[in-house]
Amino acid sequence: MHKVLILLVLAFTIRSVQAQSALQSPDKAETDRLITAVEPRMIEWRHDFHQHPELSNREYRTAAKVAQHLQALGLEVQTGIAHTGVVGVLRGDKPGPVIGLRADMDGLPVQERVDLPYKSTEKGEYNGAEVDVMHACGHDTHVAILMGAAEVLAAMKADLAGTVVFVFQPAEEGPPAGEEGGAELMVKEGLLERYKPEAMFGLHINAQTPVGTIRYRAGGIMASSDWFYITVTGQQTHGASPWQGIDPIVVSSQIIQGLQTIISRQTNLTEQPAVITVGIIESGVRANIVPEKAELTGTIRTLDTAMRRQIHERIIRTAEKIAESAGAQADVRIENKTPITYNDPALTAQVLPSLLAAAGAENVIERKPMTGAEDFGFFAERIPSFYFFLGGMPPGLSPEQTGAHHTPDFYVDDSGMQLGVRTFCYIVLDYFAKIR
Repeated sequence: MHKVLILLVLAFTIRSVQAQSALQSPDKAETDRLITAVEPRMIEWRHDFHQHPELSNREYRTAAKVAQHLQALGLEVQTGIAHTGVVGVLRGDKPGPVIGLRADMDGLPVQERVDLPYKSTEKGEYNGAEVDVMHACGHDTHVAILMGAAEVLAAMKADLAGTVVFVFQPAEEGPPAGEEGGAELMVKEGLLERYKPEAMFGLHINAQTPVGTIRYRAGGIMASSDWFYITVTGQQTHGASPWQGIDPIVVSSQIIQGLQTIISRQTNLTEQPAVITVGIIESGVRANIVPEKAELTGTIRTLDTAMRRQIHERIIRTAEKIAESAGAQADVRIENKTPITYNDPALTAQVLPSLLAAAGAENVIERKPMTGAEDFGFFAERIPSFYFFLGGMPPGLSPEQTGAHHTPDFYVDDSGMQLGVRTFCYIVLDYFAKIR
């Protein structure tokens, strides 16, 4: 019933978007003019960030450039949040609500293979090793888009009936081993209490989505990401006489098969998708020795909190009982890494007219949920939030012809960024107009 109500609300919103826009939205002509004017500089910023990517919690150059830009616009600026995060506050000349716009800043330990004039040749240190660094997920575009939105909205300060908090977040890809970071640390350090946004908005450019289009979803749009660690303890023996011991490798293989039946036989996948993946198996030192222990490490992806809890319980039960049946022992530890990225249904319905006005109704598409994860979910856990996908695939290409995210061939087209700025600005203006 809840899902039916959400769909009815969204359907009604789409039908009434023109009437709502006419009543509530300020004139967008000046906004569009300012966006067109800022686009060349926005592309320059993006190329510079792309050429000089920085790893998580090491975004020093990026943060400095962002802070300088925000200060030049006359915003209140705070740096050093969650190590390298930057926050700029734009207070409109009229009273109104406080909302946040977020962009992530970090690159990845990937060697770029795309032949661009602004190709990255940067090096960095990741887990103690020297690595190539690349913006292989589009965070460079996110930073440039939010800088562009800040410039446009700052020029409209006299007409703004509210406050915009621009959040430039480090370490979305995860902090280095032994460090905290990202949205989780920003929340932990009190960002939401300090600035008190009543809603948060974020976007992600997508290399397989055509330029000029937006994809959104009410409810869970990206999955939670949890890691599990299973230690299977058996009894070591000679490989020639395995009956004299308890083989943890064989028990581990049975546990792996059992984990897959949690998804295929115990989880209602008609409600939401879910994934259990074992990514690491470590055991043994010699071919003719049955070892004492085996270690399994993997990830869990869910889009529903109840399903998430049930799957965690079933992983523990499955591993422990299979091990017990063989005379072994399984110790299970689950780390909650990233929560579900959840789009508040009421907020989604409220901002959908802004998306339609920015991109055109034919270019705003409701998408299926993704089993990828995003630490924007830490904001969405605390306040109503909305997260959407922005097209970055060049015209004339198909998804099969474009490099995937987190790969050396990743590429997004500069022309997709203007819609990102327009959508952010329309969301702000329409939100302030409606609340007022």
